[in-house]
Amino acid sequence: MRIDSLRPASSDASFRRYFRVDTTTDSLIIMDAPPAHEDCRPFVDIATRLNQAGLNVPKILEAQADQGLLLLSDLGHDTFYQRIVNGIDDATLQVHYQGALQALVRMQQVPSTQLPVYDNARLREELNLFPDWYVTRHCNSAMSDQESQTLNSIFDMLSTRNAQQATCFVHRDYHSPNLMINDHPENGAGPGVIDFQDAVCGPVSYDLASLVMDARTTWEEPQQLDWAIRYWEQAKKAGIPVPADFADFHVEYEWMGLQRNLRILGVFARLSIRDGKTHYQQHMPRVNAYVRQVAARYNAFRPLLRLLDRLDNIETKVGYTF
Repeated sequence: MRIDSLRPASSDASFRRYFRVDTTTDSLIIMDAPPAHEDCRPFVDIATRLNQAGLNVPKILEAQADQGLLLLSDLGHDTFYQRIVNGIDDATLQVHYQGALQALVRMQQVPSTQLPVYDNARLREELNLFPDWYVTRHCNSAMSDQESQTLNSIFDMLSTRNAQQATCFVHRDYHSPNLMINDHPENGAGPGVIDFQDAVCGPVSYDLASLVMDARTTWEEPQQLDWAIRYWEQAKKAGIPVPADFADFHVEYEWMGLQRNLRILGVFARLSIRDGKTHYQQHMPRVNAYVRQVAARYNAFRPLLRLLDRLDNIETKVGYTF
């Protein structure tokens, strides 16, 4: 191993850092997860589960969990997101995303025993990030009592309905920054899957919503629908507990996407304001647009649109009220 070749590989929204180091035959990844802030044992557990299921995930070559250090196989240099930003033709893009959909169906069959449960209480609690960080701090706005009451009612309804979905293994951030272009097929079939340490047992539509309403790159609704239908068809054949009618599944993943994107607006605001990671602000308009896409389709979310219009200084021309 050439220690002098040590260089940053990537970083994420947590305290974890990743470094790439060359060997005489290949390159490896060192994960540094400071024990005071991160626990790398969930990473080891989930990596083992996914590897046993045939997913293309980093192999754990050495582990010093007490020091927060892991030596991992290198899945490649480019994420889906990096390749998209650098330019990729549609035919190649579709091939990669078909692989991602197939990997998702395989991943959803991974046992979710003893994983944290993504239940109603947790879903509901996470939604508080939206008023606390996005509305109050990012938009520097105070909500009226009526707005707060109405928003809380919407959040209760949203989290309750989403928690009623069938459950399975959920990655929680299954989108373009966490899918690697497979330039090393000897590692396994399909895209490389990373950043899975926060996996839970949760709603079946969650990861599909993450993929088609990607917080880092904009997918227009026709593309969202195309991938959602392809996933749904594969999932049904594999016995994943999705609704038998796609129209019903469409509602499920849209409501789940709304839940996720409201949370993400709060998370990105917190990362920017509290942690000084201001680059997350560039993705907020996209996430806002995903929220609006769903909220505009269902009468139950019209008051949410009214709040967003006020925050975005958009004149309301539609006759809906709180």
